[in-house]
Amino acid sequence: MEEKELKVYTINTDEFSDEAYFKACYRQLAASRREKTDGYRFLADKKLSVGAGILLDKGLREYGLRESEVKFAYGENGKPYLPEYPQIHFNLAHSGTMALAVFADVEVGCDIEEVKTAGLKLAKRFFCPGEYAYIASFSGREQDYAFYRIWTLKESFLKATGMGMRLPLDAFEFSFTQDGIVTICQEHNQEKYKFLEYDFGVYHAAICIQVKEERREKN
Repeated sequence: MEEKELKVYTINTDEFSDEAYFKACYRQLAASRREKTDGYRFLADKKLSVGAGILLDKGLREYGLRESEVKFAYGENGKPYLPEYPQIHFNLAHSGTMALAVFADVEVGCDIEEVKTAGLKLAKRFFCPGEYAYIASFSGREQDYAFYRIWTLKESFLKATGMGMRLPLDAFEFSFTQDGIVTICQEHNQEKYKFLEYDFGVYHAAICIQVKEERREKN
């Protein structure tokens, strides 16, 4: 999927049920990714790690690069970036058997979650009152999706801004209007972001991308 400068990639790690294929994908990744994969105890987590690496490689190929060749660094809150290619921004997320990667020429963040039972107690404790009210206004499966809608939007925003968990979940609030998704955050009130949402079966994903201010040419 592609929207202007944004590129979105997904993989379902059920593809790695073939052990030979899984090992072949593992071997083509950078030593650091293989080491990270080896550190996981469970096969499901190893598959997600390799899946994320494969998506990274796929996205980087669009720029003439390879995951096994580039140098990665990490920001203050653990967000990875490419110090030698500051014009390329990317982010990764995974849940269940799905991995997600996004690439853009501006700051970007993403999250994907398997939609399970809504965590109303969690929402009441950590979300803003308006967000809790939004979730509580639904019932059944719609309430589950409402919870994970807020959750993925919050995660994508935290990752795009680089704030990580340094910013409490109730320090910024999402609302839904006719003009789209709106967030209010005092710490980032000078910056603009737009949000995109995708559904992949029982998985819901959100992407937060920084909006470029158009420069006006002087006459």
